[in-house]
Amino acid sequence: MPLVAYNDLPSFERLRAEGEEILTPERASRQDIREMHIGLLNMMPDAALEATERQFFRLVGACNQITQFHVHPFTIEGLPRSPQAQMHIDRYYESFDTIKNDGLDALIISGANVTHPKLDEEAFWQPLSEVFDWAKQNVPSALCSCLATHALIQYCYGIERTPLPAKRWGVFPHKVLDRTHPLVAEINTRFDVPHSRFNEIFQADMEAHGLKILVAGKEAGVHLATSPDGFRIVFFQGHPEYDDISLLKEYKREVLRFYHAERDDYPPFPENYFNAVCRQLLEEYKEQVIAAKNTKNIPAEFPEALLLEHIDNTWRDTAKAVFNNWLGKIYQITDQDRRVPFMTGIDPENPLGL
Repeated sequence: MPLVAYNDLPSFERLRAEGEEILTPERASRQDIREMHIGLLNMMPDAALEATERQFFRLVGACNQITQFHVHPFTIEGLPRSPQAQMHIDRYYESFDTIKNDGLDALIISGANVTHPKLDEEAFWQPLSEVFDWAKQNVPSALCSCLATHALIQYCYGIERTPLPAKRWGVFPHKVLDRTHPLVAEINTRFDVPHSRFNEIFQADMEAHGLKILVAGKEAGVHLATSPDGFRIVFFQGHPEYDDISLLKEYKREVLRFYHAERDDYPPFPENYFNAVCRQLLEEYKEQVIAAKNTKNIPAEFPEALLLEHIDNTWRDTAKAVFNNWLGKIYQITDQDRRVPFMTGIDPENPLGL
């Protein structure tokens, strides 16, 4: 929770200049400890649907332990679903109509798989656009992950993503570029982030349209940026929500795709993810898979259990800190009625007063 500047101690102003949340006594007196309602638009494919729920729920749940968080998962039309996944959605998810009627204090939008060269050709483009339009008028801040970032930047600013020569896949180092922004207050200035994507929106294109770049890396490019106002839309190109085993599961799926002739080449290792022990185990397994494929036999079981103890998570603490900053700022500016985006006196064009 934020500090209250109950007198004119110079340290309060110094901390405020560094991006810390420092409340005046007047503003503090108007705030109540209350619940927050967070929407999760989950567009991930069936295999990752429930894992994505858990990943984002963990990040929200690890935030301020005083506030009570209600997370409302929902999805949209235009995403192919198996009968089993649709049953899960029908039973546990809310409709977008319900979300609109009840309101939200914040919105998270996940990534998605695509089947067309251009995002606006996807069947989910129009339903997703409707969510964007509603959120812009009714939600203090929306946080987008990976594909959702590319879609919303194209929708709002006309910047189309650029295909990469090869998949950007692995765990990459990043650096905080704007240390005074409240979203990155009190986080490590250098940290890792997982990426898994075939496309990128480049820093120069973002900056040309006024987006604020907060975190980037030499190899992976921009990870964290915001809309020009500094807060209404938060963009992630990486996947800070990933579990430590998420890339392992993805690598395993790619190996099976190779075995079933769904891809021609054996998948490369995700960069900066497997240590020497893992690489040795997986090189041995590669030989077994290729031999099994050539002889039309069933390959040995993927050595997941042997790999788990060697997988490190070098991004989770920073991800938690960013989410905590994000939700903490929303708590400071959103109205007590979640159908109203801002409390009295907050400028929607500059909600943080940056």
